Order: sequence, then C-alpha cells, then structure tokens
Amino acid sequence: MKAYVHPAARVLLGLIFVVSGANKIAGFEGTVQYMAEYGMPATGLLLVGAIVLEVVGGLSVLLGYGARVGAVVLVLFLIPATLIFHTDFSQQTQVVMFLKNLSIMGGLLLLAVHGPGAYSLRPETSTGS
Repeated sequence: MKAYVHPAARVLLGLIFVVSGANKIAGFEGTVQYMAEYGMPATGLLLVGAIVLEVVGGLSVLLGYGARVGAVVLVLFLIPATLIFHTDFSQQTQVVMFLKNLSIMGGLLLLAVHGPGAYSLRPETSTGS
C-alpha cells in the first residue's frame, strides 16, 4: 500500500497543472484578456510561457521524470501567479484559491526534497528524513 502513495500524490499534484495548461490552450484569447485585466504586459508571450511551464512541469511531476526540478519550477511559477491573481481577500473565492495554491506549493516542496518515490519514470535518490 505504501508504495502506491508516491505515484498517487504525483498524479494529484501534476494533474491540476496539465489540465490548467490545456484549458489555457483551449481558451487562449479569453485567458489573454483575463491577464490583461490585471495589468500584465506581453500577455500572449507570458501566457505561452505559463502553458509550457504548467504542461511540462505538470507532466514531470505526474510521471516522476525530473520531478524534483519540475516541482521547483512549478513553485516558482505559482509564487507570482498567486500574488498577482489571488490576493483580493475581500472575495471568498480568491481566499480559497490563495490557500489552495499555498497547499499545492507545500506538496511540491515535499516532492522537491524527497523525490518522486516509487513507480516514477526516473527514480531519484531520496534525501532528508
């Protein structure tokens, strides 16, 4: 049973990014407009970067191939995304999104420190305790 926790956790962490990236592709123009509403410059270019980071990073976490690097990249992506899009604490939904992102960052940091575990495409040596 314990051996299945790592791949399940990787799927749960990675899937949100893969799906989010795919949704950004499907709704590219709408996402560009959403980003522009927050005053972001070069929205098209930044959106393409976000899509690449989410899909590639999400797949690396999900599959366990380069999972430590993928996890760190996703944390670095989530920090500004969270601070830009989810800090209107007068809206309960934004508070929940802010806390959700913090929780995901926590899971990604654990993955970055401890590695992908069992059933990964590229098992890495675990560090820490």
